[in-house]
Amino acid sequence: MSDASAATGTEQQRPANWGRGAYEIFLETEGIPIHTGVAVADLRTAEVGTWARLDAKGAYLRLFGAEDTDNGYLIELGPGRSSAPEKHLFEEYFFALTGRGTCEVWNEGETPRSFEWQEGSLFSVPLNTLHRLHNGSGALPARLLAVTTMPIMMNLLHNTEFIFGANHLFRDRYDGRKEYFDGAGTLYTGRVWETNFVADIRRFQLRDWHERGAGSKNIRFEFANNTMVSHVSEFPVGTYKKGHRHGPGYHVVMLGGTGYSLMWPDGATEMTEVQWKAGALFVPPGLWWHQHFVTGKEPARYLAIRWGGNKWKLAKYLDNQGVDQDVSQGGNQIEYEDQDPKIHRLYLERCAASGVPVKMDAFKVRV
Repeated sequence: MSDASAATGTEQQRPANWGRGAYEIFLETEGIPIHTGVAVADLRTAEVGTWARLDAKGAYLRLFGAEDTDNGYLIELGPGRSSAPEKHLFEEYFFALTGRGTCEVWNEGETPRSFEWQEGSLFSVPLNTLHRLHNGSGALPARLLAVTTMPIMMNLLHNTEFIFGANHLFRDRYDGRKEYFDGAGTLYTGRVWETNFVADIRRFQLRDWHERGAGSKNIRFEFANNTMVSHVSEFPVGTYKKGHRHGPGYHVVMLGGTGYSLMWPDGATEMTEVQWKAGALFVPPGLWWHQHFVTGKEPARYLAIRWGGNKWKLAKYLDNQGVDQDVSQGGNQIEYEDQDPKIHRLYLERCAASGVPVKMDAFKVRV
């Protein structure tokens, strides 16, 4: 039958899963809670459920701002428990929210390497390595956040057997050496620290980033030869950072301090507000402007696990270029003198209500 004659035949009803992504379909098979929306109030207490595949408890974090380019999940290990071993063809960062324990990592047929983690630890399991997590406490549960490239990899390949069962060893990602997770690293220009493990990012020394305003400090991490990266930023009491924008998928975890963030798409008259404290998570949607404000009596520090690294470049939409450059000069930052005056007025009101003195007089804030 020719193509022309075939096209004249009776139309068939499309199968039920047409028009859906493989990632979305996979989530439905996992049987654990899925948190959606723009934010999670506290990752440490968010609902989790029995996760048979990993022999643990867990929940997926499919927030609007990730746009299914990346995702997050929570994994909780009971006292003295271990997760089931797994490997996969997507990158994965872990941040320890509560508890302490160890992680084993190994290539198929090779000796496992083990390292200890604690609350505040950040590490990345190298691509397609076997790994498992162990809770080091016999009395208390341990909970970790993972941020991964699972959605984009699953949607591109739409074959979970290959995602979880491929045998290729990525020697450029993991070479099996015992020093791999010892915390040593190299500091490069531009506040970049390349390593594979940080014992406690809440206490990691940051470097000045004057371009972001108001005494901002920052360090950028490159882990496990990934395309996904992370950074930690901090800003002082009584201050806020300049508004900026970037691509989707920046999972922002508050490490300390209290305050709020405003988010809005270009040209919008209304803003989305997220209240935060330690343990909160939010993901600004791609190319939405957003701005972070500390209203508490302690500096605010946060971790962002994201696209847009320094070592391996991706599509421009997923990158973070120009976040410290004036938008009028081709960047993606709004200078204080150019921001909407209502932003500063709201901040004055919030700080007055909290009894926190505002320390923005040294900056050219538009009022």
